[in-house]
Amino acid sequence: MTKYMVLYTAPQSAESAMQDSSPESASEGMKVWMDWAEKAGDGIVDLGTPLGGGKEIGTSGVSDSAADVAGYTILQADSMDAALALLEGHPHLMMPGASIQVYEALEIPGM
Repeated sequence: MTKYMVLYTAPQSAESAMQDSSPESASEGMKVWMDWAEKAGDGIVDLGTPLGGGKEIGTSGVSDSAADVAGYTILQADSMDAALALLEGHPHLMMPGASIQVYEALEIPGM
């Protein structure tokens, strides 16, 4: 099976969203995520986690990351279409302005 890196993007940082959430709302949010995870089953390699503010490293130094990546998951599936099918009805998409990016993890030649 092929692995797929799933990146969750959002206009609001994960830290901010969690701070703005009541305990009841956070519990409800976790329930829909766990319902999705149960549905995805063995397709999940690593459920992942929300991500905090990042840093960008370049030839000119280190700066705050401008990316809006809010979290990740690693899936496994027989094809990109199968990986996308695992993400149907994903709870991250309930957040206004949110999106999901999916990347195939390529094998490294000689490894």
